[in-house]
Amino acid sequence: MLTPAYPALSGKIFGFNAEREAIVSDVIAREYERKAASQSALELAINDAAVQEIARLEGARKSPALDRWRDVYRTLGHRPLAEKQALYRRLLADSARGIVGNFDPKVYNFATRAVPYGLTWLFKKQSRLPALSPSLADRIHVEGHTDTLRALAERGTVILVPTHSSNLDSLVIGYALYHLGLPPFTYGAGKNLFTNALLSFFMHNLGAYKVDRRLTYGLYKDVLKTYSTVLLERGYHSLFFPGGGRSRSNALESRLKLGLVGTGLAAYINNLRAGKPNPEVFVVPATLNYHLVLEAETLIDDQLQRVGKSRYIIENDESAQARRIASFVHQMLKLDTSMVIRFGEPLDPFGNAVDRDGVSRDLRGRAIDIRKYVEVDGEARHRAQRDAEYTRELGGAIASSYRKNAVVLSTHLVAFALFGLAKERHPQLDLFQLLRLPDDTAYPLAEVCERIDRLRDRLVRLGEAGEVVLGDHVRDDGTEALVDQALRIFGVYHTRPLAERAGDEVRLVDLKLLLYYHNRLTGYGLEEALFPQEARP
Repeated sequence: MLTPAYPALSGKIFGFNAEREAIVSDVIAREYERKAASQSALELAINDAAVQEIARLEGARKSPALDRWRDVYRTLGHRPLAEKQALYRRLLADSARGIVGNFDPKVYNFATRAVPYGLTWLFKKQSRLPALSPSLADRIHVEGHTDTLRALAERGTVILVPTHSSNLDSLVIGYALYHLGLPPFTYGAGKNLFTNALLSFFMHNLGAYKVDRRLTYGLYKDVLKTYSTVLLERGYHSLFFPGGGRSRSNALESRLKLGLVGTGLAAYINNLRAGKPNPEVFVVPATLNYHLVLEAETLIDDQLQRVGKSRYIIENDESAQARRIASFVHQMLKLDTSMVIRFGEPLDPFGNAVDRDGVSRDLRGRAIDIRKYVEVDGEARHRAQRDAEYTRELGGAIASSYRKNAVVLSTHLVAFALFGLAKERHPQLDLFQLLRLPDDTAYPLAEVCERIDRLRDRLVRLGEAGEVVLGDHVRDDGTEALVDQALRIFGVYHTRPLAERAGDEVRLVDLKLLLYYHNRLTGYGLEEALFPQEARP
């Protein structure tokens, strides 16, 4: 359960609007300075934007923008330098103004008071469901390095890098930060999420900035990175999802997209060069651990479509359906379990651990002077290849933290055991054949429990080695009680229960969703516990 703290009523974000125009101008000026003096660099950047936008817009409905980009493409080579510079500056300004966020303290105060009432209203509007009880805070458990996170937020700028499962993640994290007494963090939100008027209003006024993932040309990406860098230099705590989007398979993210994460190092170097008194940038990994995921059905369909090409067709995303959100939240509130947010050990921009005093430590716990990492002839300088390697090392440290701080819940463990049993019994079937097993496929409860015991023994050893975290029920409950809890949760929200008890057997109902929740525990070598060498499929 979240322990209510005094909510933060101050912080850089509360003064964001006063700096908004200065931030935009800073971003434009930096990007302009990088290329404006070079005719070839200008042509390359503008031409790249034109080619990619023409290709994108030609596949859409007729747009005036398409004609403008075609004109740019046709005439760019003949334009004088001054005209190219003016065009480049205008494109930079358009990009920066399309990205920049906003923060309204009045909307923030309203939102923090209105969320519980709003959800109650939502339930009443959508159905005859009763009012919220217990509260949302009773179903969100926050653990890990929370005290260190609070301390570091006072010493420097924090980048929070959580795992990403659902479009509800930002809301859940924001709610947790509020109860930890931390101010709101800025974060990049997909432009598609701004199509909902109500959601757009709150996101636009609560520090979110827009990321248009349709725009893939270098000029836009450079502006986005510079915008993030400027925010960090100015002390705005930020939130990135380095997985690049929601995990389709539900596996923990291991291949991270480090473009925005790397802006932490850029900001740190710039802070040193500017002689700022608190130049430090801290990176805090976190895992979000849900028993059930709102959009699981759509996400696993998407994953299977990618793997199996045209065998699956994606339907509507549940996060865009108010009734599904209401049903999901209501069912989660009815359960006697919590979702868990776990904050990992903070890192510096190079992947070293950081203590609560902001001191970087090596693997033996010795203090490190990280300024030396970026000094050339005694001065902090950027070096593209060196900095890219540092950021890759940071990415490895974040992925490692995800594994160590993932919290194993009963639904993950039981799904892993049940899907593993299906693979064990049908070693001749590939994944897609396995997913078409008949609905009456069932296994004796005793066998299910025996597999869970094997898995739990392995997980306990991994937990003792600090390689994973066991949820309370997984650690303490009897095996049959654990199965019953997971089956009960499996039956409360999704269109069909994933599996159900039938006397002394457990019947598998939805293999796709069992695969989805099973995937949360892949990468820990649990197959060795489930399948002895001689019986491995």
